[in-house]
Amino acid sequence: MKRPRVYAIDGMVPVVDPSSFVHPTAVLIGDVIVGPVCYVGPGAAMRGDFGRLVMHEGSNLQDNCVVHGFPDSDTVLEPHAHVGHGAILHGCIVRADVLVGMNAVVMDGAEIGECAIVAAMAFVKAGFVVPPRTLVAGIPAKVLRAVTDAELDWKRAGTRDYRNLAVRSLASLEECDALAAPEPDRKRLSLKETSVPLHKAKGG
Repeated sequence: MKRPRVYAIDGMVPVVDPSSFVHPTAVLIGDVIVGPVCYVGPGAAMRGDFGRLVMHEGSNLQDNCVVHGFPDSDTVLEPHAHVGHGAILHGCIVRADVLVGMNAVVMDGAEIGECAIVAAMAFVKAGFVVPPRTLVAGIPAKVLRAVTDAELDWKRAGTRDYRNLAVRSLASLEECDALAAPEPDRKRLSLKETSVPLHKAKGG
């Protein structure tokens, strides 16, 4: 497997815990610290060329996410933070067990409280504090209600899937040539304890 694209700047070298997986098409620059059992997906960019970027244990940053910040700022993903495809985090704090939905934007000085959910495509404006265990949505994002036990369980299952994906990717992901056609009786991926889409988790 190819190594991820990691770049030093002004002598500052990114740090990646050996138990974490960073996809070869992701880019890490400068003052980036990736803790244990994290997942950084294809096309993600972590630009620690101004401020520090930190991913704590078990957090994930999915495909095409961007993380950046102003000088002398820290952009932090606390343990088990879960950041969906295409999200942008800039100079903000994402507390433990948070879900940031796909294509959401979280701006400078914002803080997403523990166990909160930021809906897909939400815009969390600069300095906005999302209370713990609340759901926010909209442009700009507003608090809608409390996060239910079922939603939090669903979020945690998804984060567990990405921890497992980090392990699976380290063990078996490799660049290869595509087949010209599917094999006869092509198998499906056999995964244990996987999460389901939210609409199915809610029974709708």
